[in-house]
Amino acid sequence: MKIEKDFLKDYDYKVSASGRINLIGEHVDYCGGKVFPAAISLKNDVYVKANGTDKINIKFSSLPDEVTLDVNKLGEYKHLKYAKYQAGSAYFWQQAGHKVIGADMYYDCNVPFGSGLSSSAAIEVSTIAALATIAGEEFDKVEVALTAQKAEREYCGVNCGIMDQYASACGKDEMAMLLDCKTLECRYVNARFGDYSIVIINCNRPHSLVESKYNERRAETEYALEYFKRYKDIACLADLTVEDFNAYAANLSEPYYSRAKHVICECDRVQRSVEALEKGEMRKFGELLNASHDSLKNLYLVSCDEMDTLVSLCTAQKSCLGARMIGAGFGGCAIALVKTEEVENFKNAVAPEYEKRIGYAASFYPCRIVDGITAEKL
Repeated sequence: MKIEKDFLKDYDYKVSASGRINLIGEHVDYCGGKVFPAAISLKNDVYVKANGTDKINIKFSSLPDEVTLDVNKLGEYKHLKYAKYQAGSAYFWQQAGHKVIGADMYYDCNVPFGSGLSSSAAIEVSTIAALATIAGEEFDKVEVALTAQKAEREYCGVNCGIMDQYASACGKDEMAMLLDCKTLECRYVNARFGDYSIVIINCNRPHSLVESKYNERRAETEYALEYFKRYKDIACLADLTVEDFNAYAANLSEPYYSRAKHVICECDRVQRSVEALEKGEMRKFGELLNASHDSLKNLYLVSCDEMDTLVSLCTAQKSCLGARMIGAGFGGCAIALVKTEEVENFKNAVAPEYEKRIGYAASFYPCRIVDGITAEKL
């Protein structure tokens, strides 16, 4: 949205939260593994001011709808088609003992919806940060993330992990986060890619099967966990090393063998990716991206023809060191590690060939790794 000066006069603050990518570590969060997300410059912006009432008035740049929430009845809006994420975030922030006051809020989201870049997390996190800001409260970013996750799970009915909200709230400029999903211990890792850039590409396949297959995969990994507990005292699959898997997995039947192998090897790839980035070994990092996609495609079976076509076209380019799908699967986005000076040529080579093979276009999103929550006095 192009912001006019007259528009800004109606609001006191611009509060933003980021979408996110996960550099590597897919489908390991619910198995107790470490993920490697980063906040990106595709954001949800909330223009906000206190209005002196007990009503929260919500408008959207992308919708003609306007929604009003009563701050005394925030638990009663689960039925809303739009603003359910905002209502749930406000409700659980209030339930945690924080002050929620009447406000006028205008939402401008440039995180593409349904892309797997966590537009919902950006909306939840920015809502809480905006409400805290106009109430004059300082806030803890981790608490914001946990509250936003609770809103998505318990208010909106989406059984998500913590990675999306944590990255959206706690991201730092040019830093990725090595996040332990069991303990929430987080280590920031330099995410400068030397002569290379991360390119995000949406295959634009309509999402399908994601929820049912997600639940199926969780059940399969839980079965595998019970199998390995016969051999080793572990709390989750991520407690196993690759050596453990090779030692104990011989009698584990399919599909549980393949699912567990992906999880355990992906956890190992996360650690090796961190080491590669810290040493500036971009070629090694790219190889790990490729290996992650192969595992998601062949062992975890959460890719699709569109995504496999896109990734293969990316890795066929000499300027690309590696590429992989990100997110739950069956659509959404891929990331590619591309020579910065060749990004435009890379796009011009991949885009027409993808459209020729699939029948519709992919979307390319320029972005940077940036801070998660930001607040600006207007």
